Amino acid sequence: MRIKHTSRSIFQFITTWTRYLLVVALLLPMAACAAAGRVQQTQLENGLKVIVKEDHRAPVVVSQVWYKVGSSYEYGGITGISHLLEHMMFKGTEKHGPGEFSRIIAENGGRENAFTGNDYTAYFERLEKSRLPIAFELEADRMRHLRLQKEEFDKEKQVVLEERRMRTDDQPRAKTHEHFMAVAYTNSPYQNPVIGWPADIEHLTLGDLKDWYQQWYAPNNATLVVVGDVQPAKVFALAKRWFGPLKPSEIAPLKPRTEVEQHGERRLTVRLPAKLPYLIMGYKVPVLATLPEEQRWQAYALNVLAGILDGGNSARLSRRLIRGSQIAASAGAGYDLYDRLQTLFLLDGTPSQGHTLKELEQALLKEVKELQETLVTPEELERVKTQVTAEAIYERDSMFYQAMQMGLLETVGLGWQRMDEYVDRIKQISAEQVQQVARKYLIADHLTVGHLEPLPIEPGKASSAPVMGGGHVR
Repeated sequence: MRIKHTSRSIFQFITTWTRYLLVVALLLPMAACAAAGRVQQTQLENGLKVIVKEDHRAPVVVSQVWYKVGSSYEYGGITGISHLLEHMMFKGTEKHGPGEFSRIIAENGGRENAFTGNDYTAYFERLEKSRLPIAFELEADRMRHLRLQKEEFDKEKQVVLEERRMRTDDQPRAKTHEHFMAVAYTNSPYQNPVIGWPADIEHLTLGDLKDWYQQWYAPNNATLVVVGDVQPAKVFALAKRWFGPLKPSEIAPLKPRTEVEQHGERRLTVRLPAKLPYLIMGYKVPVLATLPEEQRWQAYALNVLAGILDGGNSARLSRRLIRGSQIAASAGAGYDLYDRLQTLFLLDGTPSQGHTLKELEQALLKEVKELQETLVTPEELERVKTQVTAEAIYERDSMFYQAMQMGLLETVGLGWQRMDEYVDRIKQISAEQVQQVARKYLIADHLTVGHLEPLPIEPGKASSAPVMGGGHVR
């Protein structure tokens, strides 16, 4: 999950989380701090799973509703429908008119927003603890009673198309990333942008949206996560009161959309008006959800490998390519351990002045080759493990992140309990295992390479460089 589109300040907050996923996000594997209680869960008769974690350090509460639907659930012709529905969820119900949801939360001193990714759509509120019933009442109301009107739908489609123009079509790196993903995957739904393809957005109908809403927005396809200064028993009672009467929907198991094996390197060149050239490379790799239990160490080893390359100023790419040879103005690596489907191990960067994309590509390939041929040093391995532990402690300070980690893990089918394994599993990874996954997965036949070759920028037109990726925040 990588976020690049938003119209609110929450973008900065969530973008930081996703950009540093390999060492920041989903790192809750340590013993609970004294102020935080253990996680408790229940399931309502209609299928809604409710997860509660006590954290009494401040009189506030974070409430999140996660739906098991995102862009990877979509098919050709309706791409972007999950993101568009996220926008429409703020357009009112029979009980609460358009904009009322946000107004009520604001009047009660809270903050709210929503975001869509490949594998989920989530809605959240942060409130003073006594206001939790307000969030529950509003979320339960729009879970099954959304009022979808053509006038609002037509307006919101134009809003999304304009968002797409601003955040993707007018941003050369984002545009390159979009084309890159479409080439890297053959049949995986990850080849489609979260925001959708322009023609698909333009031709979505209100009927399409109503069907999507009725199918996926149901208690038996959702997880309610609450973290804060609360008592679990009272939260469960509130959830039963507000969400209990909602009817479930019939949700058939998803048909597999397994990516076919790649049998050779793929390349693309994108030529757009831009200030700087840009390189992106991706290897097909597994994730926790696609590996059998006895092989799941490979996903953690890939995460450590990413940290060896790009985990701060002491990491190899920064130390060797940016400050050392100075061949790169920027260089990074990333891997999403908790994707639902097979993903990409990504490398990207911009060559420094006087150097070419080809030179940077060769330098990155040299780093990959060294990982395959030579064991990483004990000092490097210890640095990554120490960094993971430190970040885990830091992340524990945020109620929002705690809830987000549990919600994401539940939604992709791994279970929130995985969050308590992360640090221990990372600490068990050896240099030999890092080398094994580098040899097995970072191979030319599974590689896609994308070059952005800059064209002159027309006078008066700016060209910025957003974060590589594809999730969306309202």
